[in-house]
Amino acid sequence: MNRRSKLRIAGLLFALVANLSGFSQSTYSQHLLAHRENYKAEFLKSPKSPLKKEDLKNLRFYDPDSMYRVEATVQRTPQAEPFDLPTYDGQKKSYVPYAVLTFRIHGKPYQLTLYRSLQLARLPQYRDYLFLPFKDATNGRETYGGGRYIDLRMGDVKEGKIVIDFNKAYNPSCAYSDGYACPIPPRENHLAVAVEAGEKNYELRVKN
Repeated sequence: MNRRSKLRIAGLLFALVANLSGFSQSTYSQHLLAHRENYKAEFLKSPKSPLKKEDLKNLRFYDPDSMYRVEATVQRTPQAEPFDLPTYDGQKKSYVPYAVLTFRIHGKPYQLTLYRSLQLARLPQYRDYLFLPFKDATNGRETYGGGRYIDLRMGDVKEGKIVIDFNKAYNPSCAYSDGYACPIPPRENHLAVAVEAGEKNYELRVKN
């Protein structure tokens, strides 16, 4: 095989990989946009919602980026003691550390602690609910200063691994209005990296 033929084959392979990668990102983007539409719809289902239908147009998000969908190693913490997590309105909510998650962003290792709400654990529909509150270097600039949340389920853990999709990070209700008991992300869940994914600061709060 001569050099020209080798270069031609290499070019075809590169084009094929590029097309597949583009398709993958496109498919992921469609999935995430559907997720966000469902997220917006949830605000209209509760009478205690901080937002009304006309407010939903002010929700802002980073563009979908599958780079922020990371696989984490799960280290369970079965001996962890329950504790009271302070909220931004001065209350406290009871949680227990469920696992420590280790993952990489931009090639660097990070850790977050995953929690289980003792209050929600008493409700059958939320018995397997897991809570991942975090802060990062975008807080107070592009995202809400009080941090963001990600919801997970026990069934998401498979063979000691779990996928954290920061594109699905959302704001606590406190980002939209005062008077809500929003848990404050513990210090061990402060990431020294800008997580440019998920929900941004609420537009009306930015203007005010």
